[in-house]
Amino acid sequence: MGGACQKNHLLKSADKLQQDTPLRLKESDKMETFLGILIPFLGTTLGAACVFFMKKSLGDLVQRSLAGFAAGVMVAASIWSLLIPAIEQSEDMGKLSFLPAFIGFWVGVLFLLLLDHLIPHLHVGSEQAEGPRSSLSRTAMMVLAVTLHNIPEGMAVGVMYAGFLAGNTQITAASALALSLGIAIQNFPEGAIISMPLRVEGESKGRAFLGGVLSGAVEPIGAVLTIIAAQLIIPALPYLLSFAAGAMLYVVVEELIPEMSQGHHSNLGTVFFAAGFSVMMTLDVALG
Repeated sequence: MGGACQKNHLLKSADKLQQDTPLRLKESDKMETFLGILIPFLGTTLGAACVFFMKKSLGDLVQRSLAGFAAGVMVAASIWSLLIPAIEQSEDMGKLSFLPAFIGFWVGVLFLLLLDHLIPHLHVGSEQAEGPRSSLSRTAMMVLAVTLHNIPEGMAVGVMYAGFLAGNTQITAASALALSLGIAIQNFPEGAIISMPLRVEGESKGRAFLGGVLSGAVEPIGAVLTIIAAQLIIPALPYLLSFAAGAMLYVVVEELIPEMSQGHHSNLGTVFFAAGFSVMMTLDVALG
């Protein structure tokens, strides 16, 4: 009788442990996700803070080097963190496993192309605004340009954490963190690239810093919205991964490569592109 009671007690304890453990893991996962989507925003904020202790403007070669580094990080992230996982998750389609990645990639490119034409913006170092005619100030359009750039980065982080929260075995907390850290690293110089020119345009240090911070605020917002969307349509995860990759590569080719190549010829942009690519590739493979 005593043995039977003890057995029942153990079974109840085991059942309770099984019920409690997922809850603890779920809360832990939520905290990891919360911190993960804030890391890139922190990178932008710290970079924007450079306006408080640096000269009024960044040198031409410095800006080109930073643009090259950011481009390298984004290309590597698009390949290792987004496109390859998108194809791997569609392996059950056999020879057509590339199709979701192909479709998502093109939808991402066309989405950014559409935003590019609908939203007035001004790239750093450019005199000619893009998009529809607008009465917005130059500084406002400069912030919008970087905000457009940051949308796909926020989506990329969001879709990785969506896969992690959904229990996707090919997307771990470490791989999601690797992408988040990589984007945060390249967001640091980006924050400086936007806040410093705003200062040159005549904004106070405080307003220039705020402009840099606001340009990065779209990242956690985009990440949260992507997580919500992905949780509703989990089977579409390969499409969302490749969508983010297409949007990021659009930004690289349309914005960052011209920035790293403008002015007199220099190989610095190319060297820093390779450095950024190597850093992101290392992070993804080592942590993922």
